[in-house]
Amino acid sequence: MRTERPKTGSAESAPSVRALPVALWPSADKAAWKAACRPGVRLKRGGAASHMRPVTQEILTKRYGYFLDFLARSKQLDLGGDAGAQVTWDNVDPYVEELKQRVSSVTVYGSIQKLRRITQLIAPDRDVVWLMEIERDLFSEMRPKSKWDLVVLTEIIIEAGLTLIVDAETAKKLTKLTRARMVRNGLMQTLLAACPMRRKNFAALEIGRSIVKLDGTWWILFTAAETKEKRADERPIEDYIGKAIDKYLQTYRPILGRGKSATNAFWLAETGEAIAESYIGELITETACLTLGIPINPHMFRTAAATTSAIHAGDMPHLGSAILHHTHPSVTLENYNRASSIGAGRALSLMKLMAIFGSPNGVHTGAPCTGRFLPNCFFPGGLRQDALSGLRGCRSAMVRR
Repeated sequence: MRTERPKTGSAESAPSVRALPVALWPSADKAAWKAACRPGVRLKRGGAASHMRPVTQEILTKRYGYFLDFLARSKQLDLGGDAGAQVTWDNVDPYVEELKQRVSSVTVYGSIQKLRRITQLIAPDRDVVWLMEIERDLFSEMRPKSKWDLVVLTEIIIEAGLTLIVDAETAKKLTKLTRARMVRNGLMQTLLAACPMRRKNFAALEIGRSIVKLDGTWWILFTAAETKEKRADERPIEDYIGKAIDKYLQTYRPILGRGKSATNAFWLAETGEAIAESYIGELITETACLTLGIPINPHMFRTAAATTSAIHAGDMPHLGSAILHHTHPSVTLENYNRASSIGAGRALSLMKLMAIFGSPNGVHTGAPCTGRFLPNCFFPGGLRQDALSGLRGCRSAMVRR
């Protein structure tokens, strides 16, 4: 069971915490949650949580498990109580204080919001008005961290990924397994940037089913049942990335699979088994850090895609929603607003440079992809594009992965 990560920059080390497994929950809580998750059968209605996706049920289970683990560590866990009986002011108030010491304000709010939600599912008659008041207070205290220092436009991410692949294939004195890992990681970064799907779907890519070659073109294909939006998602993959996929499947995936892997999973670990979703997230973040100097997690690839579409196609306001498969365009509005600010800043900087040099032709940009003006224009967070120079030094670090 994975443990919660401590709040960044906290001076004190976080206590050893885990989500208490359902098997160790109080009997009444365990039975009530099992009943709530019971699926419907024919004309028989399911439990109160049966309409939720498995991933949502898992998140609620984990958050309630963290709360029960706190009670167990505090010697306050009552295994014989009624369902939801542990959720009292006397238990929740110190739990909130502990959360504030080790996780961000956003996580504190999310933890209590989910605690209230599962309490209503396992004990619908229990009064949670007081808990909703705490939830509202925590909502007003939330201070989300800015993510714009982590935004790099898609073309830069793709080029860095492809460069890593070339670097792996041309480097000398690498073992076959190390070369295969580097190519796989570079392809992960490239493909996710080009097709910014959710991490769960990206990890579940399966040869011949969700990633298929049709008439010489590779496609990403997900049914409505496999997507969060409950809509089918079909994306063609650019030919230059398709060539990298062919090479990965023909040469490097068999090396990772040790020539005997029976799984059709697209992403393989060096053991020949499919890579777990959580580990794929770590690999992508670490690869981005090594190739770009920025720890971009899988979700930030989606932000990068929306920002890129806003900057390069600002006259198509629904493009970002289509790329991210959002059902409502307001979800990507934040990125378009940010892109407008970037565009204004770019125009102002260009005017200053023209005043100095007399012509934009005298401006050296060093832009690796499009040759546009202003070095920072591809790094909305203010980061320089010379981070790409770190590609030459990333090979030795990739060997360890």
